[in-house]
Amino acid sequence: MTPHAPMSLDTELAAERAHLDASRAALARMRERTEALFATGHNVAGDAYTAETLGRTLSRRVAELADQPDTPLFFGRLTFGDEEHHIGRRHVTDDLGEPMVLDWRAPVSRSFYRASARDPQGVTVRRRFGFSAGALTSFEDEHLDRGEELGTASRILTAEIERPRVGPMRDIVATIQPEQDELVRADLAASICVQGAPGTGKTAVGLHRAAYLLYLHRERLRRSGVLIVGPNRAFLSYIAAVLPALGEVEVEQATVEDLIARVPVRTVEDPAVAALKHDARMAEVLRRAVEARIAAPAEPIMVSDGSFRWRIGLDPLHRVVEETRREGLPYATGRERVRARVVGLLQRQAEARRAESPGDAWLRRMGKIRPVADFLDAVWPALTPEGLVHGLLADPAVLAAAADGVLTEAEQALLTWAKPPRTPKATKWTAADAVLVDEAAGLLERPAGFGHVVVDEAQDLSPMQCRAIARRSEHGSITLLGDLAQGTAPWAARDWRESLAHLGKPDATVVPLSVGFRVPAAVVAFANRLLPALAVDVPPAESLRRDGALDVRTVDDLVAATVAEVRAALAHDGSVGVIAADDAVGGLRAALADAGIDTATADDVAAPARVTVVPATLVKGLEYDHVVTVEPAAIVAAEPRGLHRLYVVLTRAVSRLTVLHTAPLPAPL
Repeated sequence: MTPHAPMSLDTELAAERAHLDASRAALARMRERTEALFATGHNVAGDAYTAETLGRTLSRRVAELADQPDTPLFFGRLTFGDEEHHIGRRHVTDDLGEPMVLDWRAPVSRSFYRASARDPQGVTVRRRFGFSAGALTSFEDEHLDRGEELGTASRILTAEIERPRVGPMRDIVATIQPEQDELVRADLAASICVQGAPGTGKTAVGLHRAAYLLYLHRERLRRSGVLIVGPNRAFLSYIAAVLPALGEVEVEQATVEDLIARVPVRTVEDPAVAALKHDARMAEVLRRAVEARIAAPAEPIMVSDGSFRWRIGLDPLHRVVEETRREGLPYATGRERVRARVVGLLQRQAEARRAESPGDAWLRRMGKIRPVADFLDAVWPALTPEGLVHGLLADPAVLAAAADGVLTEAEQALLTWAKPPRTPKATKWTAADAVLVDEAAGLLERPAGFGHVVVDEAQDLSPMQCRAIARRSEHGSITLLGDLAQGTAPWAARDWRESLAHLGKPDATVVPLSVGFRVPAAVVAFANRLLPALAVDVPPAESLRRDGALDVRTVDDLVAATVAEVRAALAHDGSVGVIAADDAVGGLRAALADAGIDTATADDVAAPARVTVVPATLVKGLEYDHVVTVEPAAIVAAEPRGLHRLYVVLTRAVSRLTVLHTAPLPAPL
């Protein structure tokens, strides 16, 4: 697009609004053309398979071209000498195919995030647009060729970062900072770990990196897939709208529990037992348990085949088993390899005697014939993941053999079921058992992997959970996101290098993000008082936000004070999060309802209520404009890593934080 001659500000604003209207109309025509193709595609496809493939492709494209009236189509403009490019969330072309809006992921768009007065990268003017409910209201220019750069003094940039929010997380394409952009545009082959302090945008970095990689490697990642792993369903609901807003509608989202849901979780167990099952040593115990099921051949194989009899002696059978064992295949694959090699030995004898090669039906029959099946069951028996774990935990002798030198006798006693269920189906599995079953499944069969996996709140992954993700990203890359200071699980990570080793990416780059744009400085400084007590080596969070408010009050009646504070908070724009110890949540919701205040739960991000009452254990990764933290001492007392939990709770506020308490505050505060 060629720059216009100088215009008045009003005229120029009108021209930009006209370009926005024209771009929206062009996007609508792009969608209409795709819908027309979708409706008639079966007429041009040569066969049913082609028609189905074309239909899926066009259906996906229709979804990608959906307009969102409240979301600006573009947020910036770059001027390179005599060229202008509007930068937006997706690529929009006119009827002749000329670009009206460039996708933020296009190579040219990089300069919108990276260009500076010191390094203008050919950009003469960078323009940012201000919007309200999708309407273009203002713009501001940085003349980089003249050395003008606003940075964090940009009024529009600051307003977008600080804009109140209600509902799901938004994308940050308009506000990506240079250090974030470097991570977003990292190569697909690179695995990276982002140690991000609260408010530094680590979650957004991970999601936008997924969107960028899908743009750059669309066909490759469409085949292999992109997976987002979050800590719980509430978090996944919160972030679910980000990628569709960027035109990416085919990304799988799951919790670790979703990934390993091979058995129904029907009970809970002692925390000490669960922690042991999450220990990396259990992987070696399970590997030995599988290895122990492979036995040496005890007798030759004799096979009747019509008027012929075939015999395979012990020496060749030993070679078959040992060669297959050395190949290190998944157990089930190894079993089929042994079967195929035994049938191959029978085939060679048949060919030598008959002077012809047996057909496929003969080969299938030999693979299932009783002597071969009995041999397989003796030396390489069929296993199921559930059966393997059941046999290990139900039989002290089996566990002792597999755990010798790995687990102590006391640990073995802790793992062994006091009253073993008779069968795997009768077992009341726990969440930690599900981790073991998934590890066993990985030993038996190799699971399908993803081309790229984004793992958020990764500090709470156990070594065994890391291994579950590693099996699904063995041939792909990962983006690991987290904050060691926010680790609340009993097995929470204390060093990213250990987690990365369990994830199979020991050489991944660890990048710290310590400067935040979301959480006000006063709130960050208050939460940072907890860091010395958390025993983790992370740089203290910093904030560029000098607005916001912190109010810490001792009150006589927590419930009444909470209701009054929520009423006051509703006088401001944005969302309100009431966060308390889990057992206090029900009473607070009831009190707010009695006061006529509608509330939502953390899982219900689409609810119209502006107030959400959240248990402290579910708030990780979520953000609210105004947070009311109720009784910090109760939050700390509720779990062994309560101070870490409180650090999470205090850093959920992006404008105002009110702390209400009757009991004394925890000592570090």
